[in-house]
Amino acid sequence: MKSKAAIAGHPIHPMLVGFPVAAYIGSLVGYAVYAGTGHQFWLNFAIALNVAGVGAAVLAALPGAVDLLLVVPSKSPAQWVGRAHAGFNVVSLALFSITLGVYASHWNGPPRSASLGVTLAAIGVATTLAAGALGWSLVQDYHVGIRETDADGARWTADTSAARPRHGQQG
Repeated sequence: MKSKAAIAGHPIHPMLVGFPVAAYIGSLVGYAVYAGTGHQFWLNFAIALNVAGVGAAVLAALPGAVDLLLVVPSKSPAQWVGRAHAGFNVVSLALFSITLGVYASHWNGPPRSASLGVTLAAIGVATTLAAGALGWSLVQDYHVGIRETDADGARWTADTSAARPRHGQQG
């Protein structure tokens, strides 16, 4: 299923998803190091990456939503996986937005406990990883966002009506 949100045939959503993932993980690292050292630099590092992650997540969500609504067939298993993928990403975005709201005003101090930041960021990274696994399933199992040609350039259509059997399962 070819992406509707694409540049020169290349889907935009997968181009953007790496940025919030990297920023979220970096933010977690920043909060954790700040918790261990108490150095303001690490809190500022975490806040800056938190801002970048939230902004990048919103930008990545837009073409992802376009593809979910316009490309993935409704009432298909792929639609269910796509909605779960989106749901986990919304939870991650909410957790990092809350974290940002709590810590952004502490850019210049005074120092604040990092416990909440570490906890929310860790849960946010975990939900981001769950969303990533589902996103990979959309590509690998349901062929969402890929070109509809084989190696010889022949056109083909992916069957999204049922999941492909996973390794080791009977089909």
